[in-house]
Amino acid sequence: MGITPPAAALQAASAQSAHRPSCRFCGAGMRHVVADLGMSPMANAYRSAAEQDRMEPFYPLRAYVCQECLLVQLEEFETPEQIFGTDYAYFSSYSDSWLEHARRYVENVSERFGLGPRSRVVEVACNDGYLLRWFLPRGVEVLGVEPAGNCAEVARAQGIEVEVAFFGARTAADLKARGYQADLMVANNVVAHVPDLNDFVEGFRILLAPTGVVTFEFHHVLNLIRHNQFDTIYHEHFCYHSLSTFRTILARHGLAVFDVEELSTHGGSLRVYAQPAGTGIHAVSPRVDALLETERRAGLTGIDAYLAYAERVRRMKRQLLRFLIDAKEAGKSIAAYGAPAKGNTLLNYAGVRTDFIDYTVDRNPHKQGMTLPGTQIPIHDPSKIFETRPDYLLILPWNLREEVVRQMAGIREWGGRFLVLIPEVEVID
Repeated sequence: MGITPPAAALQAASAQSAHRPSCRFCGAGMRHVVADLGMSPMANAYRSAAEQDRMEPFYPLRAYVCQECLLVQLEEFETPEQIFGTDYAYFSSYSDSWLEHARRYVENVSERFGLGPRSRVVEVACNDGYLLRWFLPRGVEVLGVEPAGNCAEVARAQGIEVEVAFFGARTAADLKARGYQADLMVANNVVAHVPDLNDFVEGFRILLAPTGVVTFEFHHVLNLIRHNQFDTIYHEHFCYHSLSTFRTILARHGLAVFDVEELSTHGGSLRVYAQPAGTGIHAVSPRVDALLETERRAGLTGIDAYLAYAERVRRMKRQLLRFLIDAKEAGKSIAAYGAPAKGNTLLNYAGVRTDFIDYTVDRNPHKQGMTLPGTQIPIHDPSKIFETRPDYLLILPWNLREEVVRQMAGIREWGGRFLVLIPEVEVID
């Protein structure tokens, strides 16, 4: 004889099955979960000492894949205005390697597309001017569009004109009416951050000159799955793109992909080049079809590869917890380097707090003196490492591991060792 489930359990199960968010690109209802990372705070919601005893909101951190267009995406729990607002904690210029990445980009596109004093470049989400600054010595007219007022002020101090606004069709139409039209538009690591994807991409169609080029850089969802980079899933990232899906999104808004580059940044990114559809000014590179074929062979054009990912995430959590537990049982001290959003996903999903990690350090003074969201691990200046001399230094921004190892090489003086947990547990002597 079966046991009748309690009414509350039946209601919860019914609510879960009824709750099916819609795809932000094609509108289809979604039911397939790629990864469920439990309840988590907003990854960039760093907390001051005065906020430690206040309630902290946690939201479901669950990545879906649309069965129709195969766009991987999260639900929207807080608006972009709440997340990025006027006081955003992330400043791009505190990473030396990212500054160098931007400098090389400017050098390459300036030569490739003949940019000079008569050219106009618009960067969407220009942050603190980390990229546009490199155009200034070339005499190129630049404009940044940036929603965070504090970041915009840092860019303006360098002589960069900045429009403080969220980018989309309305902002683009307003800029165009004021005489702006871009020969080059740049969107680095921002297309993942917009919930209204169609409105955002439509803005590029509006503002781009008929002979213009737009480049997008974003973390490649193939690397998220292939290299178990689940910590790049957090609420501020609304979407995770493959080339095949992103090309479809651009096509709907009159933009045609003509080239793509695979980059090492952020654990493996794509730089996608597009132009107004039908112009044919730039011939399509063989790299486009080659990467589309790579994605097809990896299973990204079907749903099964996405659905198989969930168990790999759970297995990785067990592996990293085993290492940390064994290290603490052996009396080892552990500190962390960095306060990136990806680190906050990792620590909250694994339940790692000050019982494992004594503190973390960060070069960004806007984060020092704060605590990490959820875990409340304190953030200090990097000099703290040399005061306490930990046995392990956990590198949370693992995509910058070489840079961090160079900066903090002095820990080897007392036998300190570097540690990364993604894509697998690794100790670096």
